Order: sequence, then structure tokens, then C-alpha cells
Amino acid sequence: QVQLVESGGGLVQTGGSLRLSCAASGRTFSWYSMGWFRQAPGKEREFVARINWSGSTYTYYADTVKGRFTISRDNAKNTVYLQMNSLKPEDTAVYYCAADLKMTSSGYNANYWGQGTQVTVSS
Repeated sequence: QVQLVESGGGLVQTGGSLRLSCAASGRTFSWYSMGWFRQAPGKEREFVARINWSGSTYTYYADTVKGRFTISRDNAKNTVYLQMNSLKPEDTAVYYCAADLKMTSSGYNANYWGQGTQVTVSS
């Protein structure tokens, strides 16, 4: 089992920045791919970004955030980050940290989830 706790959400103006953190505990953190998803009100949860396990620096982003968001991980601290720059009102959502990502017929999913942190971007 892996436990995930997000932090760093909040209210920011359009064009601003936030950094989300996700602290992991439980099974060996470095074994797992990690990622971020988000869910806006009235919408389905969507994939945002992923980073592979510690032996790889591979990252992948949704087109909607590419060039603005950066995912990174610190295996010594069992933490994954999401640096969000040039934020837009459409980025407003609950952001979820996830571990052990997998690709399914309907897109990315994960075996472990955090409780979520709210990000609100005001116009």
C-alpha cells in the first residue's frame, strides 16, 4: 500500500504560479510511476502529468498543460511535485496525486490516490 497526501493548493490570480506537493509513505516510493490528475466541477477526472520511476527521467503531460506545468520527484524525500505556471481559470480543479499509473482503454488510471487539493484560479 502507498499513502499519498497532497498540499500546496490555494487561490491564485490568472498568470500566477503554484507548486503542489505530494508526500508518499508505505511501500517503496521509488518503484512507482507517479502522476497528477485533476477534476473540475461537473467534469470527469483528467490526466495532467506523469513521471516514471526513479530509474528514468521520463515525463509526459496533457496537451492542456504542456509548457506550463512541470512534474518532478525527490525520491530521498518520497515526494512528487507539480510546478504550475501561467495558470488560467480553466486550470481550476481539485488536483489529485496518484501512484502506480497505468494506461487503460479510457486513458490513464492509477492504483493509489491522494485525497486531493483545491486549486482555484481567479480571472
